[in-house]
Amino acid sequence: MATGVDRVELAYLQAFTGDTDVPVFGLCRTALGFVLLDRAGLLALGAAFTARDFPKPDLLSRLNRRLTDAARHGQSFARRHAIARARRARLKRLLKHLPADFAYFNVGHSNLTRPVCRAIKSRRGAQIAILIHDTIPLDWPDMQRPGTVAEFASKLKVAGKFADRIICTSAACASDVRRHLVALGPVPPIVTAHLGVDVPSSAPEDIPLGVMPMRPYFVILGTIEPRKNHALLLDLWDDWGPGAPDLLICGHRGWLNKDVFDRLDAGVPHVKEAPNLSDGAIAALLQGAQGLLFPSRAEGFGLPPIEAAALGVPVLCADLPPCRELLGDWAVYVDAQDRYSWKKEISRFLQIAPQDRAGRLVPPTWSAHFRKVLGEA
Repeated sequence: MATGVDRVELAYLQAFTGDTDVPVFGLCRTALGFVLLDRAGLLALGAAFTARDFPKPDLLSRLNRRLTDAARHGQSFARRHAIARARRARLKRLLKHLPADFAYFNVGHSNLTRPVCRAIKSRRGAQIAILIHDTIPLDWPDMQRPGTVAEFASKLKVAGKFADRIICTSAACASDVRRHLVALGPVPPIVTAHLGVDVPSSAPEDIPLGVMPMRPYFVILGTIEPRKNHALLLDLWDDWGPGAPDLLICGHRGWLNKDVFDRLDAGVPHVKEAPNLSDGAIAALLQGAQGLLFPSRAEGFGLPPIEAAALGVPVLCADLPPCRELLGDWAVYVDAQDRYSWKKEISRFLQIAPQDRAGRLVPPTWSAHFRKVLGEA
């Protein structure tokens, strides 16, 4: 299952390669340095990612034990399709392949380093636009993996120093970014552009055998990590007793959540994990659910509740500024720590028949996003 950042990067790749009037290139960092892809290479990368069909990694990647399996496939693919390569110290030379006055878009936080930005700024007329997804690592440091907080702080400083424009996915995110950057010096112009939401088609045939509940059920969607607050729902289901609905947890196990993992391994009544599902399977499960539960403690955008609402699925959501900004009156909002209210609203959702659902939310579009990002709106 693609992450939210993966989907954003793919959307930018598809949008920029689709404009055939403008030259487009992709800068990729590998263990051996940087490689440059042209439009053909980027189109091949997008197709491989969409189909989840990458060739076997090359020997260099197979010998590098530090790489994840995904990195082995991705770096091998990038080298195979590169039009130019350079060691990290020779990035400036690699950038000479680009036309004058180019714009560099960094939308996934990778390559967001001082050396890369300095090399780009060494080209007269070059512009840097950086998309910041959220400031959660700085706002919730206790819930981050080791090293994440310092790494993110460094990247945000780079963005503040080198970006000609910062892109934020919500007004709430923009406020957080400004709050952190103002202490470091002048804040670059910030553009708020809601991400586009491509609603997946339902594919019930993709649901693995034994995953679809046979009783009324709810879905929680997202990586099982502390910020997503799965523990609150496990507490509710542990105490529910007779008549509890099923709870389907769709997402991979993440980090710093041993207590939740231990509880899941021991078994919680009527709770089932379902990782590694396709987008179509998740859409089908959502459409059959009584609702999506989203008790997250913090979000920069909040993709799962928007996708659920766009499918016409009721949403019970933590009371977060980005969610209110994007969902408006569609969702029901509850304090992320108020167990009594969560139980009360979940019980009420159980009484809502599918025919009584209030239509579908019209989600933001990628065309509107790019009009804002490119200054056309």
